[in-house]
Amino acid sequence: MYRHNERQLQFEKFKFVVGGKLRSDNRWVKLAKQIPWEEIEELYASSLSRTGKGAPALSVRIALGAMIIKEKLTLSDEETVEQIRENPYLQYFLGLKQYEDKAVFHPTMFVHFRKRLPEDIIIRINDLIAEKAISEIKEKSRKDHDKGDDALGTGTKNKGKLLVDATCAPEDINYPTDLKLLNNAREKSERIIDTLHKAMPKGTQKPRTYRQKARQAFLKVSKSRKVRQKTLRKAIRKQLGYLRRNLKHIEKQCQTVSLCELSNRQYKNLLVISELYRQQQWMYDHKSRRIDDRIVSINKPHVRPIKRGKAGSDVEFGAKVSASVVGGFAFVDRISWDNFNESTDLKDQIEAYKNRFGHFPESVHADKIYRNRDNRRYCKKYGIRLSGPKLGRPPKQTDENEAEIKALKKLARQDEIDRIAIEGKFGQGKRRYSLGRIMTKLDCTSKTAIVMSFLVMNLERWLKAIFLFLFRLLYGVYRRHFRAHTCTRVRQIAMPWKFQLGIQGSF
Repeated sequence: MYRHNERQLQFEKFKFVVGGKLRSDNRWVKLAKQIPWEEIEELYASSLSRTGKGAPALSVRIALGAMIIKEKLTLSDEETVEQIRENPYLQYFLGLKQYEDKAVFHPTMFVHFRKRLPEDIIIRINDLIAEKAISEIKEKSRKDHDKGDDALGTGTKNKGKLLVDATCAPEDINYPTDLKLLNNAREKSERIIDTLHKAMPKGTQKPRTYRQKARQAFLKVSKSRKVRQKTLRKAIRKQLGYLRRNLKHIEKQCQTVSLCELSNRQYKNLLVISELYRQQQWMYDHKSRRIDDRIVSINKPHVRPIKRGKAGSDVEFGAKVSASVVGGFAFVDRISWDNFNESTDLKDQIEAYKNRFGHFPESVHADKIYRNRDNRRYCKKYGIRLSGPKLGRPPKQTDENEAEIKALKKLARQDEIDRIAIEGKFGQGKRRYSLGRIMTKLDCTSKTAIVMSFLVMNLERWLKAIFLFLFRLLYGVYRRHFRAHTCTRVRQIAMPWKFQLGIQGSF
């Protein structure tokens, strides 16, 4: 039976339970207990000023905790502040003493949080959390199974598996083409001319920019379904001419007024536009499509094209990230806007593994690009097995070596299966978190956002490992109790006279 109530309940009559306590099994309560806030506080304090001037900064628990909430729930800056204001569990996670029905901070503070926690500090925090999680899981596993040192134990012998690979974290920009970039640069230069003209003496004639003709010339080509190379080159030449004219007007205006009339963003755009014009003019003159440090976005001039050769997109625009995975936990080893050969990082990644766990890995699972002669020689020196086939022609299969070849094929297949974990980690970051589209604007804040994705993934992995350990522990207790109860019941059914007479013993 269903009774429909069409009346809207009045706000004043809505019942709100005052008092009560937070549940200890809430995910944010558990996560707050796992993070080593005191150790992170020292890293955070080192990046702040100690002069004693200015307003005191917010605590690291609020700064880092808010960034973790934003990344874990994939929210915007404004929505994150609202969620914190409405949820008492999130306020507890940020270290507040009691619930407050007001915004803890303004959404623009996220920019300052990312600057105060730069890439290197977040990487150290991520390493600290991952190492603590691995140590805790190892200790619980040792007590559970009572087998001494496991795959990640201490000692001088090579132990454990190291997974290495690289990926690209795309930025939130339009797909750049030469014609679009020149048109965007021309429009921004026209706004700069308008701003400088307002500061000119009264009666000064405004420079002619031909913005309407330039816009029509751009739309005529950009809206065409198919554009011939000759037509595209002609359109680029026109946009270069319009942009060249605007830059000359700006240079002439600067002889009368100062560049201080421009805002900080306009001044930055002017510098980027000048370099963009130089690059595009050089490529047009030399009929080339490549130049060093090529600008692909005026708002984000630090972004570079990364040639990946993937099936979905041949070129990606963002930072290239070299990472390693140990026991399901990810470590960020290198972030660069310029493209690089990730195989050169293998030695440093192995050395970092040794510094973290006190020994070299037993095996390194890497892609084909890592298997060069230099890396093979290094791994052989320290007794590390590098996944993949050996160099040279594969041996011919005979009756004598048939078993050996089958064993090698089985090992190679198992190595590829083990390497899937790091590919899955990249997929998780790009589909579940913000690694697939970086929304921040600055160089430093973008790197911080990238590392935050890996940090939150490690926290999720840690919570799942704790839940799995508790589940196994409870399941083991239940299984032992079930076995004892079942055996006792079977004995009672099979030989009831023993239990009736109180005779003890086994049969």
